[in-house]
Amino acid sequence: MIKPQNCVLRILLLAAIAGSVFSGGVQGADAIKEGFATTSAGVRIHYLQSGDESSSRAIVLIPGWRLPAYLWNEQLTKFAPTNRVLAIDPRSQGDSAKTADGNTPESRARDLREILARLKVSKSVLVGWSQGAQDVSAYLQQFGTDSIAGIVLVDSPVSYGLAEVEMHKEFSKAILSNISIYANHPQEFSEGMVQSFFAKPHPDLDLPKIVQSTLQTPTNTGIAMLIADIFGADRRPALAKLDKPALVIASGSSPLLDVQKEMAASIPNVKLVAMPGTAHAVFVDDPATFDAALQSFLESLSDWAPGTRQP
Repeated sequence: MIKPQNCVLRILLLAAIAGSVFSGGVQGADAIKEGFATTSAGVRIHYLQSGDESSSRAIVLIPGWRLPAYLWNEQLTKFAPTNRVLAIDPRSQGDSAKTADGNTPESRARDLREILARLKVSKSVLVGWSQGAQDVSAYLQQFGTDSIAGIVLVDSPVSYGLAEVEMHKEFSKAILSNISIYANHPQEFSEGMVQSFFAKPHPDLDLPKIVQSTLQTPTNTGIAMLIADIFGADRRPALAKLDKPALVIASGSSPLLDVQKEMAASIPNVKLVAMPGTAHAVFVDDPATFDAALQSFLESLSDWAPGTRQP
């Protein structure tokens, strides 16, 4: 097996290679339902749903690079009693359609906009983990905040676009130089990255199943996604103009923690929570702390009503 080096781990942390799936797949699944919706471009998007399906408001959970919606199962179960909760398989991931084109945060944001409309969600809290943070910022850039109550960015700064090359030279070199490892050894690369997600032992995790989930995305598509995520656009301006509350939840040991702090400082109304003792999969390593931070954020929103079903 190829051992993940520091540069590879940094790729994983920014590019959103993150995820967890418990051994039975969809667990606590009595309250979790699966569904599909098709965009106007014909892309079939898979999602998981819990809580009150009649609510026009939803917490929307977006996973990381090449990973499926079911990694959010714990949050789908935890928040269902008082909220409608959706977890989305972005295009080319999980059980959603695999497409040769459109594998960018901007295209995934357009997919998300259409899917939420089809599911009659008019107000949401967008929660993006790793690559999902790029999708959230791309959503804000294209569609503004009229349909957003707040956003949560989980253990990833948003991209500087081409400025990454100058602003984070060594980081950019590491990303580009290690793409060949993934291209030539996708199985070994994926096994190594999955092992890097966790700071604590999780005997209930089915690590091989996580790896197989990542391999559902064709390797050439995964490479295109990685480049588009990191170098495709400067997604910071949308955060600087954000007029809704934001929460940044980071691993206390993340090598990108300073960049996340810098990002948080640029957002007008934000709270930063750094979770010690966790790796990139913060909500798996310490779900109690993660869920408490998210719950507190929901309760702080002026146009959200935690503890009640939304009309």
